[in-house]
Amino acid sequence: MELKNSKVLKSLNPRKILIPVLIGVIVVVLLLFSGDDINYEQVISSLKNANIFWVIAAFAVLLFRDLGYMYRIRHLTKKGLSWLSSFFVIFLWEFASAVTPSVVGGTAIAVFILNKEGISFGKSLSYVILTAAFDNLFFVIASVLVLIFVPFEIFPNLENFTSAGFNFPLKTAFAISVSLIAVYTFLMIYGLFIKPKGFKWLLVKFTSNRILKRFRNTALQSGDDMIIASEMIKGENWKYWLKASISTVFIWSARYLMVNCLIAAFTGINLIDHLIIFSRQIIMWIVMLISPTPGSAGAAEVTFRLFFGEFFQVAGLVLAVAIFWRIFTYYAYLLAGVLVLPRWMRRTFLKK
Repeated sequence: MELKNSKVLKSLNPRKILIPVLIGVIVVVLLLFSGDDINYEQVISSLKNANIFWVIAAFAVLLFRDLGYMYRIRHLTKKGLSWLSSFFVIFLWEFASAVTPSVVGGTAIAVFILNKEGISFGKSLSYVILTAAFDNLFFVIASVLVLIFVPFEIFPNLENFTSAGFNFPLKTAFAISVSLIAVYTFLMIYGLFIKPKGFKWLLVKFTSNRILKRFRNTALQSGDDMIIASEMIKGENWKYWLKASISTVFIWSARYLMVNCLIAAFTGINLIDHLIIFSRQIIMWIVMLISPTPGSAGAAEVTFRLFFGEFFQVAGLVLAVAIFWRIFTYYAYLLAGVLVLPRWMRRTFLKK
């Protein structure tokens, strides 16, 4: 156990923030010198004349989002976490998602953090898997709803979208990403609520051939984890699931509304524009999930510009707003992680 703890703590090393920060800085510099005719005086003037109401609203929805995250994890644990513990869990989870290498995975980090906060391993695992299932289910359902009910073109006018070295038409990239999320979510729901042993059997059969045989041990462990998680959530009533669902919708709506507030602070957009921006973010987040960089560093800044550039009249202002967006929704959590992690470690490992 100590060896596993050591590996997890190493993956949370605050120095790893340099990788996504450098990627973001490089991308921003490249965008600044991309040949666009940027009028820096107009950009600065627009920033100075920002609508203070929308700026405050942007901070407010960001705060509500974090409170929503804290409420949801506290609800899922049936108040097994205090509000302070929920604060540490959420901020360290966000930090881990930003800097953890994919071979370690954010799930392992979150389970470790919850376990150190006094939640048993089985329950920690079930809560983390539940959280991922709720988030992914929201992505799939929300994307279907906006495609069906929003009577405007929510895809930006782009010929192609590049990610992970591949160049796709944007709608193709979206279709691939949302399909993968849907399949993954179905498998999680099947394993959690329907037939966990069947889920393990599928993983074992999938890794039975010569090519995938080296992943057999991982598949067996994942199957065992799913069985444990499924056992832990049996018997919950409909109120439990309803509150978890509502809090998930609240969390992601707050995340999306921050972009609406930021764009409204610097441009004159109407109600229809707000609806398009909100809907377009659902598409953007799904497409960004196939980004290979930690926390979509670099890719997010470029994607924001491609999706929302048409709402800005001043050349270069969209890049400034994209930087603000990433500072408050991503890089701030890198800084928060650096500040919170040492305090959490002292609180957790030295309290005995």
